[in-house]
Amino acid sequence: MVAVAVMGEALAEAAGQVAADLAVAASVEEAVVVLVAAALLEDGKMNVKRILKHLFYPPWLVKRYFPPATLNKIEAAIAESELTHCAEIRFAVESALELSDLLADKSSFERGVDVFSQLRVWDTEQNNGVLIYLLLADRKIEIIADRGVYKNTRPEQWQQISQIMEKEFRNHRYEQGILTGIQSISRILAKLYPYQQTDTNELSNKPVIL
Repeated sequence: MVAVAVMGEALAEAAGQVAADLAVAASVEEAVVVLVAAALLEDGKMNVKRILKHLFYPPWLVKRYFPPATLNKIEAAIAESELTHCAEIRFAVESALELSDLLADKSSFERGVDVFSQLRVWDTEQNNGVLIYLLLADRKIEIIADRGVYKNTRPEQWQQISQIMEKEFRNHRYEQGILTGIQSISRILAKLYPYQQTDTNELSNKPVIL
């Protein structure tokens, strides 16, 4: 009975958190399966609430917050940004993690590193690519800078930008949050890699929906 009560509380809390963003409910059967798996694996040390929260986020949620018009604005903002520096910025957004990643308790940062590699953001001549990765279910933003940028900046700089963006997300201003982040990152990159007439666009400016 105690186990059932705990499961019920976890499900209710996760549903309550997501209800602010969604007017739909996840499959109870699917949620129960995950709860049972969480109870069996790692002696129940898994983050059951996070698993449930991700299950409540369907892929179409990305299109609600990032419709074509918003994606076009983000692409244009990246293009405009890259007229002020020789670095490269990419933006990727994902609704939620796969079940295998959730069961492995993969963090948003770890997933961001995966996406950084997947999109080949590292593939620039000066190792100056920067990925803005948004995981909607966690409402977390990760700024992954390649080694050329990272060695010349402080972690606090990226943390401050992330916090400002996440504040916008909490108020459901996703477009503004991303545009603000691009502007802030651009100011850092413009100091490190001033624009040169010979600069070429090494990576696509187009946002990626995963």
